[in-house]
Amino acid sequence: MNRKQFTTLLVLLIVLGGAGWLLHKKNDTTWQATDAGLGQKLLGNNFAINDVAEISIRQGTNAVDLVKKDDVWQVRERDGYPANFSEISDFLIKARDLKIVQSEEVGPSALPRLELATTGQGTNTGTLLDLKNKDGKAIKSLVLGKKHTRKPQGNQAAMFGEDGFPDGRYVMLAGDSHNALLVADALSSLEPKPESWLNKDFFRVEKPRLISVAFPTVTNSWKLTRESETNEWKLADAKPEEKLDTSKTYGVANPFSSPSFNDVLPLNSKPEENGLDKFTTVTVETFDGFTYNVKVGKKSGENYPIAMTVAANFPKERTPGKDEKPEQKTALDKVFKENEQKLEDKLKQETAFEKWTYLVPTWTVDPILKDRKDLLVEKKDETKTAAVGKAEVAAPEQKP
Repeated sequence: MNRKQFTTLLVLLIVLGGAGWLLHKKNDTTWQATDAGLGQKLLGNNFAINDVAEISIRQGTNAVDLVKKDDVWQVRERDGYPANFSEISDFLIKARDLKIVQSEEVGPSALPRLELATTGQGTNTGTLLDLKNKDGKAIKSLVLGKKHTRKPQGNQAAMFGEDGFPDGRYVMLAGDSHNALLVADALSSLEPKPESWLNKDFFRVEKPRLISVAFPTVTNSWKLTRESETNEWKLADAKPEEKLDTSKTYGVANPFSSPSFNDVLPLNSKPEENGLDKFTTVTVETFDGFTYNVKVGKKSGENYPIAMTVAANFPKERTPGKDEKPEQKTALDKVFKENEQKLEDKLKQETAFEKWTYLVPTWTVDPILKDRKDLLVEKKDETKTAAVGKAEVAAPEQKP
């Protein structure tokens, strides 16, 4: 190949390469910055929070529908279990005020890279968000895409890692498949997971005076009682050789004092399906007059299935003291009535939990599921002790 042929070939390669690059840019059309919409509200100035009665979030096979019925938000995929109103309210307020901080004109091939592709357009699909009114009609629809990250600076790398931390998210409004909009919020709470949107308020046992655990194996069962909140626990029906080790009651003395749950099971699930066909029963009576019965099923992974019932029997009238003065009686009666109302409210709230079966983390349940023998003072091996004593007596005297 002579010099002229080489030069011609080189020019041809440059032309073909340039043409290919231009064709790629034409098809990709990424990051063509525009000023359209910058600073404007993402959902428009007329977006009204109170008009939203349904929030639908979908990504691939995952989905959650939050629906407002009778002014109460519910999770449709969990048979209408109450949703976390605070989370929903915070999101709607945030959504109303979201502003566009960057607008980029993109081509179809760039959508998967920005996770803005809709279902069926590849693996990097976006999260579909639909806000609807009470009639099920769409108010606003958009695709939530890739989170925008900010590179760490200085000591931030130790806290957030080398990849940085999310400070925004790419979104695309329904009907506009050409403009990727960036908002200054990662919208991390918008997960298409029903369990993430459940109202996690739960029952709470306070001031226990009696705790009993009835295992399927009866010999493992036990019951503890105490006379007052300051008294030590005693083992009920203790056998002569049984002595309660008070140092071991610490883990069982406050069952379900601050329980939580990870999910709820379908209302129509059968005991053999949810692990409650064979269960342990935990019963707790409190000094306030509450009685809790908690069925604990077979452990599954990091959760126990539980079902609970609650009843209460507390005095409706206060017995005045012997030397109470009228003004003292009035003040004490007021305090009594206020406390009674709190107990009534607590009972009403906790009775609502009876309808469901919950998946409760193991750390909530494991401490209470101790066998009877694990609460007792360990027995000394008297036979071994006696044998050692005899051996010492029988041992010949050592001469110097």
